[in-house]
Amino acid sequence: MPYKSSKKDSPDALTLEWALQVKNYKLTLDKHRCVGCQICSLTCPKEAITVEKNPQTVGKKTLKPNVDINLDKCNFCGICDVTCLYGAIKVTLNGLHNLALIAKESYPKLNRTITLDSKKCPKTCSECETACPFQLVKVSTAGFDGKPIKNVAELSPTEKRRIKVSIDIQKDYCPTCKICEVKCPPKNLKVTKIFEGKLAINPNKCPSNCHACTEVCPIPNVLTVNPSDGKVVVDEVYCTYCGACKNVCPVEDALLVKRVKVAHEHIRSGAWNKTLERLTSKRDGVKVLKAVASIKKRNVVIKRLQDEID
Repeated sequence: MPYKSSKKDSPDALTLEWALQVKNYKLTLDKHRCVGCQICSLTCPKEAITVEKNPQTVGKKTLKPNVDINLDKCNFCGICDVTCLYGAIKVTLNGLHNLALIAKESYPKLNRTITLDSKKCPKTCSECETACPFQLVKVSTAGFDGKPIKNVAELSPTEKRRIKVSIDIQKDYCPTCKICEVKCPPKNLKVTKIFEGKLAINPNKCPSNCHACTEVCPIPNVLTVNPSDGKVVVDEVYCTYCGACKNVCPVEDALLVKRVKVAHEHIRSGAWNKTLERLTSKRDGVKVLKAVASIKKRNVVIKRLQDEID
């Protein structure tokens, strides 16, 4: 047991801390990055994380759900850190973000697969930077001498041809919504979603003129209101299936969020198997594990064939 423990809640962050003789565990929930979704509460093996609706005031925008962590239940394992789509939770040991469950390969990382060849990007394009709803993409240009370019219009035709484009993406915070991919004019950016699934509205149960889910959804244009009947309509192209909308829906079964596939590293882990069941279902969890295992087997076969050819 820790000889000192503390929990601090502020408008910016929720901080939990364990102080031992030679180890100091710290969990920080960034409230600006947190969207109040379902993921951390579903994956926590100790059921230490709860998500509660905030009181709704008539005439005002719906507030995102409040996430709380029980200090008495939390053991700072870091599973919430690994599975948070938005990178809102960080667990550190003695100030270092080195999670033991990842280092010991007892739990997999989520695959945030984003591929980009900046050499093919148009010299004056910044559509991906503008499109990102979380400001995670930064496009910068430099001349042949490596110096940053402030005004492309002032360059000569020769200098414009020599422009080098670099794109920095903060992958640790990217929920893989694919907005940047869709908005990229040369289709040079490819993003693989972490979660695949289904988002649906039951029009018979969805209350008219209720906009709660549309107001808390962190991704633009996934949930919008039909002006003709006041009901919510769905566009799944950008949906991350995080479940923030489900947490604020006032009517049971009016909104369905179902995750059927999770992109992750191949790790043999009983803890992860249980997590998959909670995130998806027992049936879909088995499908995910079989799919990942088949990919690993295929890669092994390909490597053996290449070795024989060489």
